[in-house]
Amino acid sequence: MDLIVYILILLSTGAFVGFASGLLGVGGGFIMVPVQYFLFTAIGLDPDTSLRMAFATSLTVILPTALNGAWGHWRRGAVLVGPAILLGLTGLIGGVVGASISSYTPASILSFIFGLLALGSALWMLGSSYPEIIENPSNTRQSYLLWGFMGGFSSGLLGIGGGVVMVPLLNLLLKFPIHKAIGTSTAFIVFASIGGIITYIFTGINATGLPPYSLGYVNLLQFLVLAATSIPMALLGVKAAHRLPGEKLKYIFAALLVYIALKMMGVFQWLNLPL
Repeated sequence: MDLIVYILILLSTGAFVGFASGLLGVGGGFIMVPVQYFLFTAIGLDPDTSLRMAFATSLTVILPTALNGAWGHWRRGAVLVGPAILLGLTGLIGGVVGASISSYTPASILSFIFGLLALGSALWMLGSSYPEIIENPSNTRQSYLLWGFMGGFSSGLLGIGGGVVMVPLLNLLLKFPIHKAIGTSTAFIVFASIGGIITYIFTGINATGLPPYSLGYVNLLQFLVLAATSIPMALLGVKAAHRLPGEKLKYIFAALLVYIALKMMGVFQWLNLPL
């Protein structure tokens, strides 16, 4: 693949991911993982190594992107700090556990799990009636700690920020208004991604056949190119999110999840569709 095309793919992916992160409170791993997996396999890496590097590098991009998005949401009063910290504490632990399991699991299994998780989240959002919303919800600490761990586990296991799981949980189960669900999820992602990043670095430190400029399973070159556009675009996504009504945000989020789920589960390939 031509180097210029390779870089342009990464830059455009980073821009889209940054905007989606700010707009929907997701890390953007569900976009970066399939794109990076394609690029890593295109340069000759085996599928298992390619998927782990896609997970690890995506999480590394997600961290500064989520920091920028969380700052923008916090300035608009859309981050509930107490819940975000509780979710993040166990989210970090869950990220370590998920990444540890992912480092030794076949790529085909992880891709299918990734798709099922995204599809389940989308159907849950689309099938639920719009919930009774509490402007400042008072859930128990135990509930935040439990769901934080589950979100962090999915983050580490699948190289996503955890927002794919966290936004529906906060909005539908814990009764957060959609804008605060997105803002608080973005702050949670900062914690969740750290655990996964550290684990992927250590589990991949002695791996063989990695491309140049890799720190464990994290490829630093792809990180820099993706982050160059994802970080500034996150604030544009935040601005767009606060201009859209909550119901529209819910359906945009769900539609994106359905597409990514079908893509990762291989449905388009099975139907011979170029999507």
